[in-house]
This record gives sequence, C-alpha cells and structure tokens, in this order.
Amino acid sequence: MTDTIDFTSRLTLRKSAKLRHRTLVQDLFKKGKSVYSGPLRVTFRALSQDELEGSFRVCVPDLMGPVQMMITVPKKKRRHAVDRVLMRRRIREAFRLQWQPLRKMIQEDPDIRTLSLGIVYMHTENSDMATISSAIGSALTKIRKKIYPPLAQPKEEEIC
Repeated sequence: MTDTIDFTSRLTLRKSAKLRHRTLVQDLFKKGKSVYSGPLRVTFRALSQDELEGSFRVCVPDLMGPVQMMITVPKKKRRHAVDRVLMRRRIREAFRLQWQPLRKMIQEDPDIRTLSLGIVYMHTENSDMATISSAIGSALTKIRKKIYPPLAQPKEEEIC
C-alpha cells in the first residue's frame, strides 16, 4: 500500500471527524490502546457497529465518521493558552494532511464502524511543524499495524 495523497478528494476535516460524545471519549481512555510517537501519545479504539450502538441509550447519532479524533494539550505541560492553541493547530493540520489512507482502510473494513483517536501532546516545549508532522505519520502507521497486523511471512526454508 502506498501512502500517496489523492488530490481529487478534498483534504478537509469535517464535523463528523470530531470526537465529541462523552461516552465514546470515556471508553476511549478506559479501554483503548496507546502508541507513543515523539511528543505525542495517541490512544485509539476501533469500534464495531454493535459496540457503537451499545455506547448510546437510544441510537447512534448522525455524523459519525469512520475516523473520529480529539486533541488534548494539557495545561500542566503548556501553561499559556497561546501555546496550547498553537500546538492544537499544528497537530490538527498534520493530521488533516495524513489521515486519508487510514480513513479508506476503515471504510473498507466491514468489522470496524468507527475508529476513535485521542491525541495528547506530551512535551513541555513547543515543537515545530516538521516534528509534529513526522510524529503524526509515525503514530498513524503504528496504529495501522496494530489494527491490521502484517501477515506472517513464511521462512525461506519452508518455500519449496
């Protein structure tokens, strides 16, 4: 699989890509798995249709995208609001440019209805855009490998 960007589709993050339901956020941090990449820790949880319906009392709300994310920059790490907003903007922009391959994989998988992501900035200093971008790319690759583990390669001795 190549990680080329399809420029025919728009690289936007719509409202459906925002993780905003309390039950999904709580379950993400309780039951999700984490990967660490550079200044970021990304917690993720893949939900099937049944798990998603079980998270809500009545029905699944509209605008539930295949990939939903939230960004957190703790006040304890970045004291000034200006710095927190700057880091959130950089993380959102890096994610916006790199999330399309993951979204397509989730849409094609019949077992996964939605993938929830919680991105937490962990450093005490501002990082530049290149660092954030490489960290997001690395984290998304690690998540893809954990959700879709590579097939076991046969050893050379077994090949006849």
